[in-house]
Amino acid sequence: GFIISTDGYIITNAHVVEHSEKITVMLNDKREFNAKIIGADKRTDVALLKIEGSGFPILSMGDPEKLRVGEWVVAIGSPFGFDSSVTAGIVSAKGRSLPRENLVPFIQTDVAINPGNSGGPLFNMDGDVIGINTAILGQSASIGIGFSILSNNAKKVIDQLIKYGETKRGWLGVRIQNVTKEIADVEKLDKPHGALVASVAENSPSDKAGIKAGDIILEFNGILIKEMKELPRIVAQTEVGK
Repeated sequence: GFIISTDGYIITNAHVVEHSEKITVMLNDKREFNAKIIGADKRTDVALLKIEGSGFPILSMGDPEKLRVGEWVVAIGSPFGFDSSVTAGIVSAKGRSLPRENLVPFIQTDVAINPGNSGGPLFNMDGDVIGINTAILGQSASIGIGFSILSNNAKKVIDQLIKYGETKRGWLGVRIQNVTKEIADVEKLDKPHGALVASVAENSPSDKAGIKAGDIILEFNGILIKEMKELPRIVAQTEVGK
């Protein structure tokens, strides 16, 4: 994990602290602190810890939206228990989805990320945190395909954990599927885009708003939906009640 405030708030992965009975945080200067979990969000795999004290050194958050594919990035973590290990690589892709999870896009890198890197920072060349190292393809060691949560998405989760102790997400209440070329032709769309509504949950916001199965959602809150997977992300990040 890494410290984001001088009074001791720490970001890590939810799976790092899951099932824990006691959490000890050790800084680079070997000082140790007992930490408490402020909140954890399994859907984005982000957790917020707190240690008591003041004047802690902090990392600054960068803007991952400015990242370009091919740009150099650096990870710091404790792979296989080797503390403060630094590895480098490039951004392989942006906006990746992982199986069974579509609420947040991931940065894909070829940085060597191994067990023990989870929750550690991914830096751009300005030294700003643009991601949280979260997952690898493969079970035991890096094969050059690693995934990091974007720091701006993590910050939205952290802000809610600080304010509420939990996350509150926007929800439409629809089951959606891809708009195929055949569907686009039938509906006279210039190209396949948007999200096809397969079903609507009873008494959901969509049901109350009159959305029906067979409708195609082309934009949400003024944002064009290029692919189906974009809709849940945008909705989830929208303030409840807006």
